[in-house]
Amino acid sequence: MSECREKVSPEMFQAMMDVCQQLSPKFLLLVLVGVAVADKRPVVGSYSAPPSSAEYAEIVKDDRVHPTAEGYYTLDMETENGIRRQESGSEGGNQQGSYSYTAPDGTPVHVTFVADEFGFQPESDLLPVAPEFPHPIPQFVLDQIKKAEEEDRGTSYEVPSGRYTYA
Repeated sequence: MSECREKVSPEMFQAMMDVCQQLSPKFLLLVLVGVAVADKRPVVGSYSAPPSSAEYAEIVKDDRVHPTAEGYYTLDMETENGIRRQESGSEGGNQQGSYSYTAPDGTPVHVTFVADEFGFQPESDLLPVAPEFPHPIPQFVLDQIKKAEEEDRGTSYEVPSGRYTYA
């Protein structure tokens, strides 16, 4: 306190003391907490990735033919731990290929794929398959669908011709 008295005039110091006495203790506590929190500096380097125990495998084969002007390319890669990928592409963005590896539980995984205008279409014995539809469609539903199709064929829709007029 004596240091503050030396740096400010006695009138100013007395005014500050009067203000502090008039403020509620809760407000002072809030101000002190705010100052303490604002004083914390960010920890440098706290945004890095955690250390990894991943093992890296050497690439033993890497044959590539980079895309031509028409979009054709090939890729054939293999690593020392048995990961293998083969892929080729043609114009229009169509791709086909396969990849294989051994899963952590020891299961060999082999996937073939096609990617074209219908999307990515993988095939593998390990991929889940949707179950068959569990219930047959009831006959009355099939009859109603057939009746609606017949009604649609018998209905003709006229396209308006000419110009529209505004009233």
